[in-house]
Amino acid sequence: MEHIKNKKNIITGIICALLLICTCLIYTDAYKSFTAYGNKKVTIGVFSDSYWEVQNGYSYQILEDAIKIFEEKYPNVKIEYVSGILKEDYTEWLSEQLLSGNAPDIFFVLSEDFNDFAEIGALKDLEVLIEQDKEFHREKFYSSAYEYGQYNETQYALPYECAPKLMFVNKTILDREGLKIPNNEWDWNEFYKICEKVTKDTNGNGIINQFGVIGYTWKEAFESNGVKLFDQRGKECFLADKNVEPALIFIEKLTELNSGYNITTKDFDLGNVVFQPMSFSEYRAYKPYPLSIKKYSSFEWECIPMPSGPHGENISTLDTLCIAMNKNTKSTQYAWELMKILTCNTQIQSEIFNYSEGVSVLEEVTKSDKTLQHLIEESGNSNSLNLEILSDAVEHAVVAPRFRIYDEAIEEVDKAVNSIIDGNSNIRMEQIIWNRKINKFLKK
Repeated sequence: MEHIKNKKNIITGIICALLLICTCLIYTDAYKSFTAYGNKKVTIGVFSDSYWEVQNGYSYQILEDAIKIFEEKYPNVKIEYVSGILKEDYTEWLSEQLLSGNAPDIFFVLSEDFNDFAEIGALKDLEVLIEQDKEFHREKFYSSAYEYGQYNETQYALPYECAPKLMFVNKTILDREGLKIPNNEWDWNEFYKICEKVTKDTNGNGIINQFGVIGYTWKEAFESNGVKLFDQRGKECFLADKNVEPALIFIEKLTELNSGYNITTKDFDLGNVVFQPMSFSEYRAYKPYPLSIKKYSSFEWECIPMPSGPHGENISTLDTLCIAMNKNTKSTQYAWELMKILTCNTQIQSEIFNYSEGVSVLEEVTKSDKTLQHLIEESGNSNSLNLEILSDAVEHAVVAPRFRIYDEAIEEVDKAVNSIIDGNSNIRMEQIIWNRKINKFLKK
C-alpha cells in the first residue's frame, strides 16, 4: 500500500509540475513555440523580374517588406521563397511544383496562367476565408481588379497590382494643328476627325509622314462599343452581335486614312503620331526611372480615357497580377494572413508606386496625395498625370471572361476579323458565318 501511495504522490507531483510549466508557458507566450503554434513555415512562389517586362532592380523589395510585417506579427512563422526564377521560366517552374506536390503555399499567378490553374483545381477556393474574416474588406479593392481573381464566379485569387490601358496623346502635334486635347468623354466621331485632320504629308515630298493613331485594334473598338464576345464559361461566342459591325467599319475607316502605310511604334517614338493606346505600366517605364532618360523627350504628351463607341463607354482592358493559394496547403491561415498583407496593407500597396510599374489595387492608395506626388517626381511632368482618370480607368475596366481556352478563342476571333475586313463580302453575313465557326470551336 505504501508503494502505491508513493507512486500516486509521484504522479501527482509530476502533474502539478506540468501544470505549473503550462501556466508559465501560457503567461509568457512561450506556448507559441510548440505544436500548432510552433515554428512553422509558409512558402511563396515568385519570379525575379518585373511582371511588366521592364528592367527592375527591386523585384523582391516589396515582398521582403511584407515578410517583415508578417514575421513581426507571427515571429515563429518563417516565410521562404526561391529566388532567381525569371518570369519567362516561372510558369514551367510552378507547373512542375504543382505536379510534384511541392508547390508553394501561396504564389503569384500570371494572367495568362490563371484560367488553366483554376480549371485544373490547383487553386484554393477563398470564399470561406473571405466570409469568415471580419478584417477583410473586399470593397477596398477596385471592383474590376478584384473580379480578375474570379473563375466561374468563385474567388480563387486576390489582386496584387494592375495596369489599365489608356490613350496617350501627342499634345505637340495637336497644338501645331490648332486642335484641343479631347475631354474625358470623347467618342469615335471626335477620334476620327482628329486622325483625319492630322494625317498628312508635312514636308511636301508626296509621302504621308504624320499619322493619327497606332495600336488601336478591333479589341479596343469592341470594348468601347459594348461588345461582349463570350459568355462567362466560354460556351458561346457573340461575334454576330449588332454592336460588332459598327466597330469593324470604324477600324476599316481608320486604317484607310494611312493609304497603305504601315505605322510602327518608331513613328510614335519620333513624335509623328497623335494617339497610341498604352498600358499605364508602359507609360511609367518610359519615365526617367530606372534609366534616367525620357523616351519621348521631343514632344509633350498626356493620357486620357479611350474614346467611346456609339453603343459603349470610355473604357478599356485591365491587366492584373494576382496571388493565389495552393489548394493543398497545410498552412491555410498563415498563408491567408500573408496574402492579406501583400494585397490589403496600404503600406505595402503604396510601395508598388516605388518599386514596380503597376498601379495599386486599393483605391485609397492610388488616389492618395502621396501617390500623385511620387508620380509627378518620377515623370517630371505634372500636366501628364491625372489620378482621377487613372482611378476611373481601373474601376471601370473590362474584365475578360474566365475560361480555359480563352486565348485560343481570341485567336479565332482575330482570324475572323481580319478575314471580314480584308474581304469584300457582306459584313453582317460574314459575322454570322464566323460566329457559327467559332461556336463549333468552343464546343469542341
